Order: sequence, then C-alpha cells, then structure tokens
Amino acid sequence: MPVTDLYPSRGTAEVSVPRQDPVVWGSPDAPGPIPADGLRAFDRDGFLPVEQLITDDEVAHYRGELDRLIADPAIRADERSIVEPKSKEIRSVFEVHRISEVFAQLVRDERVVGRARQILGSDVYVHQSRINVKPGFGASGFYWHSDFETWHAEDGLPRMRAVSVSIALTENLDTNGGLMIMPGSHRTFLGCAGATPEDNYKKSLQMQDAGTPSDAALTALAGEHGIRLFTGRAGSATWFDCNCMHGSGDNITPFPRSNVFIVFNSVENTAVEPFAAPVRRPEFIGARDFTPVR
Repeated sequence: MPVTDLYPSRGTAEVSVPRQDPVVWGSPDAPGPIPADGLRAFDRDGFLPVEQLITDDEVAHYRGELDRLIADPAIRADERSIVEPKSKEIRSVFEVHRISEVFAQLVRDERVVGRARQILGSDVYVHQSRINVKPGFGASGFYWHSDFETWHAEDGLPRMRAVSVSIALTENLDTNGGLMIMPGSHRTFLGCAGATPEDNYKKSLQMQDAGTPSDAALTALAGEHGIRLFTGRAGSATWFDCNCMHGSGDNITPFPRSNVFIVFNSVENTAVEPFAAPVRRPEFIGARDFTPVR
C-alpha cells in the first residue's frame, strides 16, 4: 500500500512545506533523563545541548576506540569508511555501533537511548551511526542541509520522527568547524530542487550536492531564525531534530574536532521505499534492521 508523501522534494522547483508532525512525540512528563523544561526547549528550538553527557574517563575510552578504528587498515578499506577528497584521510566511519562493541555499548547507554525514547515517544532503533573525524589544517565541513530531506528522499523515512545526537570526543571551539543550527528551522520542511542521481551517496558523503537548499532559501531561513554555533568541552553533546537546518565549516585550525554521531528513529516510523531516489542507499547508511535498542 503506497505511503502518502507529506514532504515532497527533489522536484523541478524548491518548495517550502510547514511541518506536519510533532517535534516531541512523548509526553512532557514522561520519566527519563530530560527534564520537562528541556523537552519544551527542544520542541521550541529543535535542539538541546547537554553540557556533560559522558565523563572525562569515558571520553578517553571512546577516543581510544576512535583512534584504533581509523588506524586499522581493514577499516580504511571497508566501504563504510569515507575519506577526505584531498588529504585522503578518513572523514567518517559508518555503522560504527556494528563495527565496534565499545560504541554499541554507548548506543545502549540509558543516558543516550533514554533521551531518544523520551523525544520520540516510543522504542527506537539506530537508523545511522558514525564517527566523524575532523583533523586540523583543512578538514572540510558539511554544507547546510536538513537530514530529514535526505532520509526521506533517499532512505524512505515517512515522518519527522527521528533524532540525532552528536557527542563531542574533542573540545568544540568556535574556530574548529563546529556544528551550526538555525533555531526553529525544524518547523519548516524545505524540499530541494533537482533529481537524485543514482549512487548519489558516494559523492554526497564527501561533498553534499543533491539535497542542498538554494542560497536564497538559506538567506531567508537564517534571517528569520539566526544561527547558533555549538561549543563545549569533550563529553558534551547536542541533540537535534531530524529537520533542523544545520552544517559545519572547514577546520583550518591545528585543533581536531571529532565526535560520535547517532541517529535514532522510532520503530513506528520505519523506512519504506525512497520517496525521491531511484534506489535505496546502502544499509550501513540507512538501516533496514528495525530491531529496537535494548
């Protein structure tokens, strides 16, 4: 039975559609790690910073595992590893919760998955996980985009019922290519113009092209909502809604910026066929195993 497309994209023209879904799906007084005022802030802004999600000792543990993975020649040769076009250094390693039991334990940590369940109001599964490595001296950024636009168009997520967490494993400075979000932009879906090329993921994971908004649309959104840059010590985290307009700049400083990135999707919002792509992306990018995190 066909699923109604509430968020058309990748057509001949850019379109703007009001959000059709809740932001916080769970009850405001549901028990969990996020207090009621935190859920209200997430609903309003589309994001929630957490000053210290994991301890210093845990940061060292996860940093050690990240370093081990990116130094492993077998990991580098794996299709789940994405390398920088210029430096040829590893940029991201996907499906890290399946590659590494250390990161699998982090996914199952109640401080992590408990917050996802609170926001999404259901059991959740991992739609995507990865470690991002942004070494100094020229690591490239991620251009402005809404994750949901891609996950809807290319992975087949029907509704805006997914949430991401970026956990800092190095200090996030205001100079080393940190995450930027337009507060409140999650209330509007921006459907991008242009068809999706076959195997688009091979290019887009290095440099976003299809699914990027126009300069005019970004100017309007930034003028309405402003831009928030997230800084914080290692161990801090930022939770953000799947439809937030966000991006990050290049890191030309000597100071690296690395993080672990986990996307939780509701088990009541499992992926169907892509809404605007000829084929599904690989499962290591958009999961088809909907087993709840336990």
